[in-house]
Amino acid sequence: MTSKFRRFGQYDVILLHDGVFEPSIDVLIHADGSVARQRVIEAWGKPTLRVDVNCFALRGADGIILVDAGTGTSWGPNYGHARSALREAGITPEQVQHILITHLHGDHALGLLDGDTPYFPHADVFVPDRDLAFFTDPAAREATPEARRGGFKVAEQLQRVYGSRVRRIGEGPVLAGIEARPLPGHTPGHTGYLVRGEDNHLLIWGDALHLGDLQPGDPKIGLIFDLDAEMALRTRQAVLEDAAREGWIIAGGHITGFGRVRRASEGYQIAPV
Repeated sequence: MTSKFRRFGQYDVILLHDGVFEPSIDVLIHADGSVARQRVIEAWGKPTLRVDVNCFALRGADGIILVDAGTGTSWGPNYGHARSALREAGITPEQVQHILITHLHGDHALGLLDGDTPYFPHADVFVPDRDLAFFTDPAAREATPEARRGGFKVAEQLQRVYGSRVRRIGEGPVLAGIEARPLPGHTPGHTGYLVRGEDNHLLIWGDALHLGDLQPGDPKIGLIFDLDAEMALRTRQAVLEDAAREGWIIAGGHITGFGRVRRASEGYQIAPV
């Protein structure tokens, strides 16, 4: 396991581990079809996948920022550990001023809620405009398979509980030293956040990749949780190439620790840093 703490520019960035998701291997898909999918499954050799669930705290001179908020109490006792990680870092919910949401899935946004009250009582919540527009559209809800509709409930709860403190954002600068970068596919408005430093930049890429052991080497591997699998693949390929070319350090909602993307003989690899 790599260190959970890094400094980028004006921020101390703390990885908050919320839990581990272990879905069946059946959730895996491959852009080249069933034969390619089966090869990956046989090579993996286990009936389940192991996927970290993370969010991040950024501590700067002007206060505390979160990128995503974990699951809170909504997914049971095996999750929600980001809250205790915050306490261990000496951060109280009242100190959090801004929360940047990568997308409106439960493992990233339900930690904002404490029943029908805000868990972070003084925070403004920044949500990608395209995600909020999609997950509040009744027609989009009807067109989405029922098993993939969780984001619509999350959007309703978030707006009801946080009200005017929900702020829509687009591409570009969001807060000092932090830029929103659209990474669509997993959801329509899925967004990463680039934290600029003097020597190293950090890209927190949300769910652009779920499987750090598999997808860098073969970006055509996906999961059924991507609402638009073809766009998610294009985004995955592009963000891996961007990170390798630019030399960014990367972290994500489901990638273990901090890493750096390197080109490999086949695809890419993520080297821990």
